Amino acid sequence: MYIIAGLGNPGKQYEHTRHNVGFDTLDKLAEKYHIPIDTQKHKAVCGSGYIEGQKVILVKPQTYMNLSGESLREIIDFYKLNPAEELIVIYDDISLDPGQLRIRAKGSAGGHNGIKSIIAHLGSEFMRVKMGVGEKPAHYDLADYVLGHFQKADRELVEEAMDRAVEAIAMMVQGDCAGAMNHYNKKVER
Repeated sequence: MYIIAGLGNPGKQYEHTRHNVGFDTLDKLAEKYHIPIDTQKHKAVCGSGYIEGQKVILVKPQTYMNLSGESLREIIDFYKLNPAEELIVIYDDISLDPGQLRIRAKGSAGGHNGIKSIIAHLGSEFMRVKMGVGEKPAHYDLADYVLGHFQKADRELVEEAMDRAVEAIAMMVQGDCAGAMNHYNKKVER
């Protein structure tokens, strides 16, 4: 079984912001595989189903981004799973251009507070799908930037990346994280 967590902030004011690209990608995954995300438990909204024959639980932590690890710790403990092998986290990355993906089997937080929280609760060994949202302009505050909305052209690139992320996650739950990295970590030309 896999836990697939999309990171974001709950509430209408945060919908479709750069920081909520994890939630948005999880919604695309849920739609493709007909998995309703409608159960409140473990400080999250969850849904269970199957992706390519693998049992999955889709998770949107409701703790706000910076406390995401609290929710995921509860879920990992409840199902007695190994995060290194059975957890995939989808989140925004300002070091990647909009529309770029970066899949990793493990790694550091890279300055991302949601990932720092997960590492504090679970350690650094879990699979990641980083979604490029673009580097913040010099005159922007980081929080204002990630909580802001995409320009139309960037949103289109991110939507395409979400579709590729859904394909990559299908490979990952079939045990082929390395294959997903090889295929989807290529720079997408604009």
